[in-house]
This record gives sequence, structure tokens and C-alpha cells, in this order.
Amino acid sequence: MNLAYQEGQDMKAFLTENKDQFEHELLQEAVNVREKIEEIQLIGNINLIDNAHRLVTYVVEQKEADLIEFSKQEGVAWAKYKLTLTFKLEWVQAIRRTLWKFLQFYSHLRDNSSDDTDDFFVLEKKINDFIDKFLNSFFLSYSTYKDKLIESQSKLVENLSVPLIPVTTAMCVLPLIGTIDESRMKTIEEKVLMEIGEQRIQTLILDLSGIAEMEEVVVDHLMKVIEGVSIMGSEPIITGVRPEVVRKMIDLGINLEKKAETKGSLQQALSDFFITSSTEK
Repeated sequence: MNLAYQEGQDMKAFLTENKDQFEHELLQEAVNVREKIEEIQLIGNINLIDNAHRLVTYVVEQKEADLIEFSKQEGVAWAKYKLTLTFKLEWVQAIRRTLWKFLQFYSHLRDNSSDDTDDFFVLEKKINDFIDKFLNSFFLSYSTYKDKLIESQSKLVENLSVPLIPVTTAMCVLPLIGTIDESRMKTIEEKVLMEIGEQRIQTLILDLSGIAEMEEVVVDHLMKVIEGVSIMGSEPIITGVRPEVVRKMIDLGINLEKKAETKGSLQQALSDFFITSSTEK
């Protein structure tokens, strides 16, 4: 390999002058990643080649603050665009191997024949420590972003699972659909009681027409939710209770009418509400 070297040239200048050869050797090392370079560029606007040179510069110049900040940016980008961590690890390790190869060339070109073992181990520790710091910070940033994303998605799912629909400023409808387990019922309880307090809901219609079956523990929790609604000063109205659920309540000895007003359907409850409201006016 024909490498350019000028007498007294420092390591950074040597790597900069032989940039093209460094890239060629790096791509030979990163066998799997080199086929994905253009794809990664298109997906996340991430230029792996430029970023490799940037990482090498921070490592060689021992710029720790810049290296950590860069690693955080990279971690967020790879997490945001769901890029494969295996490629990132292979790429950084290829950069490590290539950098050491060029450091060896640099040493030979300087005719450094003193074979100072202590100097070598000092350099080895500096270079590898910095690359390891980059990887550690990258993975921490990646994981943190992923955790925040999962948390925000969980909150979104929770909000979608408790779709409180305002009908008037004083009345809301909560249509419950699908499978209701104890965990979801707890979410419903927290969301309903919080919204009643914040929005000052006076009437809450819980429509159960979308639920065909409830476990005993869920039925019991539902009764507690209804009691909580009443305690908060809101009038609970239950609509659309299906025969299967009614039988379950009968078997459990629950008298729903003592807990809340019941209506056959949501349409009936809304109709009765607006008729009552217009009569009162």
C-alpha cells in the first residue's frame, strides 16, 4: 500500500492525507456493512464514511466531550430509524481494526525502531478506551431513546383504550370495546376518575355493548369504578349490557341498578338525556 508521509507529520495529518486509503481498508474490514451503506444513508440520512472519519478524529485527538456528544447523536439516530445494532457494532469494530492498521503504518514510516513497549501500551489504552466510551455512550443513548419511545407509545395505547368522548361540557361517553382484563380496568379507573376531576364531568355514560364477556375479578373492579364515579360527584349511567355479562352479574349476586342508572342502549340514554335537558329549559 502506497501511503503518503511527510517528515514530522503528526498522526491526524497522516490519517487525513491518506483518507482514501483508509476508507478502502475500512470497507474491506466491514464486509457486511459495506453493502448497507447506501441503504442506511437513505433511511436515516446517516453517512457512515464521514462519521467514521469523525470518530477517528475524536479518538486520535482524545476529544472526549465531542466524542460523547457524537455518540449520543448517533444513538438517537439509530434508534429513531430502527437501524440494526449488529451493523453498528461491526462498523465500529472495523473502524478500530483499520485505525490500528494505519497506526502501525504510521509508526513504520516514522522509522520508530525504538520498540518502546510502554509507549505502545499507553497508546493502546488511550485508543481502545475512547472507542469503548463511544460504544457505551452510543448504546446508552440508543436504549434511552427506545425506552422513551416505548413509554410514549404505552401512554398513547392507554389513552386509546379509554376513549372518553365529550357529548356536552357536562357529559361524556365511555364506550368499552374488546377484551377487558384487570390491568386495563385499572387503567380505565385511573383515567376516568382523573378526567372527572379535571373536566368536572357531571354525567358519565359507560357503554358496555362492545363487551361480550367479563371475568369475575373484572366485574368486581367495574363496580368499584362505578362507585368511584359516584363519589366524585358524577352520575354513572350504564348502557348496552349484554346478556352474557348480565348472567355473570346475577351469578355473582350483583344488582347493577343499585349502583347506577341503566339503559338498554347508548342511543336511548342520549335521547333521554337531551329530552330531559330540553324539558328543564
